[in-house]
Amino acid sequence: MANAKRAGRLTLLGRSEVRLPASPGEARLETFPNPAPSRNYRIHFETDDFTSVCPITGQPDFARIDIDYVPDRLCVESKSLKFYLASYRNERAFNEAVTNRILDDFIRACAPRETIVTAQFSARGGIALTVRAEYPDKNASRDKE
Repeated sequence: MANAKRAGRLTLLGRSEVRLPASPGEARLETFPNPAPSRNYRIHFETDDFTSVCPITGQPDFARIDIDYVPDRLCVESKSLKFYLASYRNERAFNEAVTNRILDDFIRACAPRETIVTAQFSARGGIALTVRAEYPDKNASRDKE
């Protein structure tokens, strides 16, 4: 019964009239209770339809985004993730900043045991770029220069 009550708080699932958020700041990653919280298992999301905007040129940056995580108490609902990622379509930011913000927002939403966000940005000027951000950061104890 508690799971049904928590699932009742989902605002996007099953509603076709909901509009895409205009920015990541307006977007909300929705969650539901992990059905197997005592087990470590991985969830993998992927999309080839990610777009953001270069902050200098205003040109679109296209990417494949992969999110792998081990949930703790909460799981991220996939439709809310789709809307969240789509909210970047007009967001002006460097690829590195986009990837790290996705990781930070994901952690804030569901407090996973582990998460890896990999963003493979399409080539521009003959150079492709892949950014991988991890939680927990295995280098967090390293001295900063």
